[in-house]
Amino acid sequence: MKCPRCQDGDFFEEHSYKLSRMGEVKTRCEKCNQKFEIETGFYQGSYYVSYGLGVALFIVVVILNVIFRDSLSPGSLMLSFVISLILLFPALYALSKIICVNLFIKYDKSFITHL
Repeated sequence: MKCPRCQDGDFFEEHSYKLSRMGEVKTRCEKCNQKFEIETGFYQGSYYVSYGLGVALFIVVVILNVIFRDSLSPGSLMLSFVISLILLFPALYALSKIICVNLFIKYDKSFITHL
């Protein structure tokens, strides 16, 4: 959850589980001055990443239910998925934004020497 360019500055304003400020991205990195919002509406692309993370979570929940449960009903599977989604929603939301920005802003190891 650090700056994609320098890997040193914080990317988010607060921890992802502080629900009042969940997902608020800083405007710039305090270490390297990298602008985080490249254009207006930039993070709408993170919806696609969030969808992929949700599918991956669903697959993990299904596999864990198959491994650890004797009987598998659609209702119990749905309940376990909804519970895990509620518990992990802030983390998935933050991960989707940081993955999305890392696709467009690359790590610059030579930049670290200038700090």
